[in-house]
Formats: sequence, C-alpha cells, structure tokens
Amino acid sequence: MSESKAERTRQLIIEKAAPLFNRKGYADTSLQDVVAATGLSKGAIYGNFANKDELALSVFGYNLGQLRAGMEAALASEQDAVAKLLAFAGFYRAAFRGIAAKGGCAILNAATEADDNYPLLRPRVRAAIRGWEKAVVQVIALGKEQGCIRQEVDAPRYATLFMALIEGGILLSKIMDDPGRLDTALAQVEQLVRTELAR
Repeated sequence: MSESKAERTRQLIIEKAAPLFNRKGYADTSLQDVVAATGLSKGAIYGNFANKDELALSVFGYNLGQLRAGMEAALASEQDAVAKLLAFAGFYRAAFRGIAAKGGCAILNAATEADDNYPLLRPRVRAAIRGWEKAVVQVIALGKEQGCIRQEVDAPRYATLFMALIEGGILLSKIMDDPGRLDTALAQVEQLVRTELAR
C-alpha cells in the first residue's frame, strides 16, 4: 500500500527536522528553523503536527528508530551472545562519525535536555534507556543459555555499565572532538565482555 501525500509530507518534515532538533536541541529549535530546513510553510507544518511538542516527540522517535535499526542489524549478524555483546561496541565504533554528523546520539542529547529544559521528553528517554538495557540483559541471558557467559553475571549491572561507558564515551568524543575517547570506552566494554562475562 502506498503512502498518501500527507504521510509523505509528514515523514519529510520529520526527516528534515531530525538532525536540526538533534544539533540545536528540542527547546531551542524554532518553527522557523523547521520551515527553513523543510522549505515548507508554517501552515504545512501545522497541518501535519498539532504543535512543536508533537513534532519533537515524532523526531525523537525517528532518531531513536534510526539508531535502533543500526544496532539491531549489527546484533542480528551474530549468533553467539559474546559476539553480540562485542557487536554493540562494534556498532558504535563503526557508526560514530555518522552519529556525530547528525548531531550526536539521539538518546544522549535528548536525555541531557529532558532533565531540565524539555521534560516532555523524559518518559520517552527513560523508555529508550530501559529498552537499550533490556536488550543487553536479553543478550546476556541468551549467553547463559548458550553456555558462553558465566551464570553469576549480574546482567542489569553490566547493561547499566555498558550504557554509561558508551554514552560517556560519545559525550567526551563530541565535546573534545576526539573519537579516541569513544574508542577507549568501547575497548573497556570489550575487555569487560571478554574477561568478566565470557566463559
């Protein structure tokens, strides 16, 4: 079934606004910024979104979906749970330049802003973080079933640790303009997988 013109226009607005919201922030991106990025009128934008908040939530969902699709593809290529955990790190290593070019990690940027400046995003960001952590926990559980991850491994603890290392590495790499900061964090994730999780 083909998309209607309205659906295509709505998707165009989201795709054009996504890097803008990610770079400038949800609170600081104005409707005029979206008009300039899309080439559409304010009326066309308001014809597709009730207000900026609806657009912002749609943009966050789109940005998160892009990140999730890349991560899921990286994990799907591996059968072994240890390899899947290493693929988490590998995905971020391979995708960092593209992520940075689009304004940075959608989760990290939205989390920073949702804390004080745009609380409407907070429930969505929390759900995204929980989803990311749940995915790691599920991979660790798979590894325990496969016998390649130690039974005593505290999966939620490592999921939180991996997220903190990766998101912290992204933050430092962006602010210091030094991808090596992320490489250091990812190397630590890989070392933890190999030395503390793998049998």
